[in-house]
Amino acid sequence: MKNKVVIIAEAGVNHNGDLEKALLLIDAAANAGADFVKFQTFKTENLVQKNAQKAAYQVENTQESGSQFEMLKKLEMPSEWYPILIARTKEKNIGFLSTGFDEESIDFLENLGCPFYKVPSGEITNKPYLQHIASKRKPVIISTGMSDQKDIENAISIFIENGIDLSHITVLHCNTQYPTAMKDVNLLAMLAIEKEFNVAIGYSDHTLGIEVAIAATALGATVIEKHFTLDKTLPGPDHLASLEPDELKMMVTSIRNIEAAIAGSGIKQPSESEQINIVAARKSIHIAKAVKAGEIIFYD
Repeated sequence: MKNKVVIIAEAGVNHNGDLEKALLLIDAAANAGADFVKFQTFKTENLVQKNAQKAAYQVENTQESGSQFEMLKKLEMPSEWYPILIARTKEKNIGFLSTGFDEESIDFLENLGCPFYKVPSGEITNKPYLQHIASKRKPVIISTGMSDQKDIENAISIFIENGIDLSHITVLHCNTQYPTAMKDVNLLAMLAIEKEFNVAIGYSDHTLGIEVAIAATALGATVIEKHFTLDKTLPGPDHLASLEPDELKMMVTSIRNIEAAIAGSGIKQPSESEQINIVAARKSIHIAKAVKAGEIIFYD
């Protein structure tokens, strides 16, 4: 993942339980130039109790109270969707991913040939879950919202102890508030993670707009993950903090531009394209009046 920035367009649950919307999300991610489109795979019964209340941001974004169970149950992706979605990603030449939120879902994704696993922020302290992912012996990406350095250290240790090489672990700095206020981004924490754990780093962005994802790229992120939607006004917990298709395309283009801009040697020297400007732009000596043969015209 270190040769270029891997851009994950996070469709998540923004399909709203509608297969056609899920397919259109794939189309939009592919059109934007993202490397992967990612959904979420879970069994609601394995995640929350029936009386578990929504998170504060979920209540605010949906303008509805009620339980997490009721909300999530409507957003589960039926197993029969997956062959259809994967076929669409192959048609559109974009990678398919999904975050599995429980062990049963991880097994299901393994059977689909998932190339790597994404640990969501809420599961970073879930040791049995991390061990189960490690048993698949595939690269992992860890989101770190709500975490401190010790939480990250423990998760990395679990993966290493269970056979995952450090070179196959990417850690994403993240804040789980949807949307994240700029004052809470703390983007330099991404560099602190890199320094402390010697891992590939990235950023899972929940801010409004695209600026922070671009800044993270300039700072050395190897993975950028960003939620997107077909329409921010759709009902659901994540739409308001998501990009619309045109914004996603702008983000991808900007990241690729920044990637090119920081890919040089780091040595200050004239670029090939500006060599031709030296003659035109730099000063040179010209004779302004007649001089005699042998006359000294400049001496230093």
